[in-house]
Amino acid sequence: MSRACAATIHSAEHMKAALPAKVILRTSGFMRKSLCVVWNTSEKHPYIPSVYSQGNGKDSPKMYFLHRPADAGLLRKGEWSMKEPPYNKLFVPTYKREGAPMVRGKGMYLYDKNGRKYLDFGSGIAVTALGHSHPAIVAALRAQGSKLIHASNLYHMEPQIRFVNLLVKHSFGSRVFLCNSGTEATEAAIKFARKWATRKNRLKYHVLSFTDGFHGRTYGGLSATAQKKFHAGYVPMVPGFHYAPYDDIAATKKVLRKHDYAAVFVEPVQGESGINSAAREFLTFLRAYTNKHAIALVFDEVQCGVGRTGLLWAHQHFGVTPDMMTLAKPIGGGLPLGAVVCKDTISRVIQPGDHGTTFGGNPLACALGEVVLRMVSKKSFLAGVRSKGAYLKGRLEKLAGVHDTIREVRGFGLMVGVEMDADPSKIIAACRAQGLLVVKAGHNTVRFMPPLVVTRADIDKAVRLFSKVLGRRAR
Repeated sequence: MSRACAATIHSAEHMKAALPAKVILRTSGFMRKSLCVVWNTSEKHPYIPSVYSQGNGKDSPKMYFLHRPADAGLLRKGEWSMKEPPYNKLFVPTYKREGAPMVRGKGMYLYDKNGRKYLDFGSGIAVTALGHSHPAIVAALRAQGSKLIHASNLYHMEPQIRFVNLLVKHSFGSRVFLCNSGTEATEAAIKFARKWATRKNRLKYHVLSFTDGFHGRTYGGLSATAQKKFHAGYVPMVPGFHYAPYDDIAATKKVLRKHDYAAVFVEPVQGESGINSAAREFLTFLRAYTNKHAIALVFDEVQCGVGRTGLLWAHQHFGVTPDMMTLAKPIGGGLPLGAVVCKDTISRVIQPGDHGTTFGGNPLACALGEVVLRMVSKKSFLAGVRSKGAYLKGRLEKLAGVHDTIREVRGFGLMVGVEMDADPSKIIAACRAQGLLVVKAGHNTVRFMPPLVVTRADIDKAVRLFSKVLGRRAR
């Protein structure tokens, strides 16, 4: 039987008092910061605490481990040492990973190597739509994994056929290109649009996208991402990309008049920048303008699609249909899978050899994609997402009336952002220390994107933990 303990540590002496008896700490100068120690005293993991540094000033929160002498092999009996996790030495530091490795997931929860349990309201950044280890996902993995894992796109594969049939049935498209990720879907859509548009006018290759948008990390996707912070160190961007203010018709008209465009890329609901939604009038204007000037309208629904907003596709909220739609994240049930859904007007110009992918549309990922689409596309399931999303948003809006550090709560369905009055990094770290996983977004926003199978009881617990963190910071 495990017993969880926690204490907030403000000094080395305070830490020594809070830890088990006869424990001596050797510190290395960072004890000026406020630290939170959380440990588990189960028989399986006796006294292996994690230490969360709350930071000071511009310092970012960090997590440290307390290692027993048997593990460290450097200290005398009875002593403990504090150091950063060793795992980061293995990886190119593109992510700031902290804490014990995650080893298991079940339903709404993730579990780390030290036995700690986390209520997951990030869904692996909007990926695990059906939660962790959903029985239907596990069954599909086992069934397909025992048959065929890879054959290449030189051949037809049954899971691809079933998945794409479903995707076409439940969308505006007539053909689908399968890939591995959202950024690959963006790259494909750029190529398809340019080939389609330049058939009659070789200068009609320009691409318009919008401020605060996010379309991927590869060069085409990055060039379409109108955020300088992502461009830093990687300029120059791909030629022919231009930006206009999001949700601003007048400013967009001015940019559109300057070049011959092949495509306009837009997220109906922006995720990375803080859960910002376009107005119906803005998307309606884009549709009318692109129709008139033979420009491909591409909706990026990598994060906001597949039921996340309470309808199967986010653009359905606005009554506007694009020429292409990019998908990824939840569509593969946790495995890498991306897609470009196309109208015939676009797809008919593409010939064998124009584009390709070795792993795209992997049969294992497509088998999971079929499970996800069959479940999420049900009207009753989507109605539940809308209902639970409204409940989550309402609970968070009530918190805004209590905590003046909350500036705004916004979102659709189970894609909700809470904008804070300052950088929320420390809040997110403190939530993790309390057993709640949420994700940071732009404009000081905390993203709440739980699995779509979340219950109201789960929402109540998440909001209670979030409120607890905000209350402690206010004191």
